[in-house]
Amino acid sequence: MHSRYGASDVLELADIDRPVVKDDKVLVRVRAAAVNPPDWAGVHGEPYIVRLAYGVRRPRLGVRGTDLAGVVEAVGKNVARLRAGDEVFGRGVGTFAEYAVAPEKYLVPRPAGITFEQAAGVAMSGLTALHALRDSGGVRPGHRVLVVGAGGGVGSFAVQIAKSLGAEVTGVCSPSKLDLVRSIGADHVVDYTQEDFTRSGKRYDLVLDNVLRHSLTELLQAVERTGTLVPNGGQFYKRWFASTGIILIKGPLLSLVVPQRIRGCHEAPGQADLLVLRELMESGKLTPLIGRTYPLDQLGEAISWFGDGHAEGKVVITV
Repeated sequence: MHSRYGASDVLELADIDRPVVKDDKVLVRVRAAAVNPPDWAGVHGEPYIVRLAYGVRRPRLGVRGTDLAGVVEAVGKNVARLRAGDEVFGRGVGTFAEYAVAPEKYLVPRPAGITFEQAAGVAMSGLTALHALRDSGGVRPGHRVLVVGAGGGVGSFAVQIAKSLGAEVTGVCSPSKLDLVRSIGADHVVDYTQEDFTRSGKRYDLVLDNVLRHSLTELLQAVERTGTLVPNGGQFYKRWFASTGIILIKGPLLSLVVPQRIRGCHEAPGQADLLVLRELMESGKLTPLIGRTYPLDQLGEAISWFGDGHAEGKVVITV
């Protein structure tokens, strides 16, 4: 937990009270939890815009973490679908802890053959990728999809989900991740240190960019006139607004004057879409990619490593 913003060394291991379970909530004994951009931002208090949600001067909630996998410990009186002993994954509050509370609708059963560590990494990144491809991008069989940052958290899910939707997938990544991206199903890979995909002359029905090293205008050079660009995150380390201005302001304005669609994406946790991801995992079409795991007492190191931007797949905390 932490009581002030700063580098990852503000985090400390502490004994706190077990969360109270309200009527429509579930208490989960956490087995694993994943690191996501909001966790880095919540610890550092940057970009500053996040403090509107987390607390202006100091964090209102000292325990970070949202994604989790674990075992139901107790349920509120209005919970009908889950019971103590069920193994679940999904979204909660303050999941970098031994126990966390979650709404029932944000939890689904852990799929067979998927470890707690793998399941913990699914919710935020998997839902973001699913919504970007299916909802914002409208990906259909035969579409050509380009995933920038294909070896990272959202990107590794996006490659596999796009393949499950019948797309031809090209992954852009660093040279150290080329084989990895091929192994999760990409039909083609691009080493961004050797080739600029915005200048290659190739165009795609959907470009999902999780990095945003290029401007929107440059990215549109890789999008078919009838295609869609989905700029997603990246630049979370920028001090004031990160990529918020690009996604919420520049994108919608530019989409008014270009033939391509520029669409944002968001992960809205919910049972229906979590079950879609669960079904993909059970069918073997989706396997969460875990790059590194850390014990809970090394959470600061995990968040620092994540913030360096070179993680393969998901960074997971084991409890």
